[in-house]
Amino acid sequence: MSDDFIIRIRNLKTAFGPHVVHEHLDLDIRRGEIIGIIGPSGCGKSVLLRAITGLKDFAEGSIEVFGERLEDLDDQERAEIEQRWGVMFQDGALFSNLTVRENVEVPMKEHTHLGPELRHELADMKILMAGLGPDACTKYPSDLSGGMRKRAALARALALDPELLFLDEPTAGLDPITAAGFDELIRSLQQALGLTVFLVTHDVDTLNAVCDRIAVLGDKHVLAVGTIDELRAFDHPWVQEYFCGPRGRAATGH
Repeated sequence: MSDDFIIRIRNLKTAFGPHVVHEHLDLDIRRGEIIGIIGPSGCGKSVLLRAITGLKDFAEGSIEVFGERLEDLDDQERAEIEQRWGVMFQDGALFSNLTVRENVEVPMKEHTHLGPELRHELADMKILMAGLGPDACTKYPSDLSGGMRKRAALARALALDPELLFLDEPTAGLDPITAAGFDELIRSLQQALGLTVFLVTHDVDTLNAVCDRIAVLGDKHVLAVGTIDELRAFDHPWVQEYFCGPRGRAATGH
């Protein structure tokens, strides 16, 4: 893992009207790492993901991705940057009227000039990479279990061979066995494809299984960044309860 930073955030402020979510938030993310983003409910984990990916305007500060300050880019430059990342939303956000294959083809149609045959072939390959069988390609989201829908959403996030993957609560709502399988998939894809993964979660098992480092959000900024062992030693009430409470101890074997 390199110290080359793929994302640099400085002095970020986000708000919804008068309600400030983040203020003076700084965070660096290294190329090739899986970083978990955790924090109390309402601290703005998903809002941070949305600010980086351009789905939420930020009021102040700077977000640099791939060495480019996002706030300085024009629409064309922004579109080129966005092709280098993939996003898996919390609920999957699949189009219900499209098959899994058609869902995975959406980014290809939007950003490439590939013909239908090659799009089909590539989409099917991504679906297999995400751990689904060939029979899933022609199914609709309503035909899939929760775990299969997550994998279909992951296949779509991988559609354009991204360098950077954003995952918003990827194991939320899954049973422990399915969640563990998804964690294993994330780690194996990251290693095979050299991905950098920005992973919003509240799942201690996921943090323990896949994350190289963890960033804790709270009090409108980043409270701490480190490994699980480093954070266990961090003197903050929420962090101590999270990692040293019963669930945290069970997940980390302490």
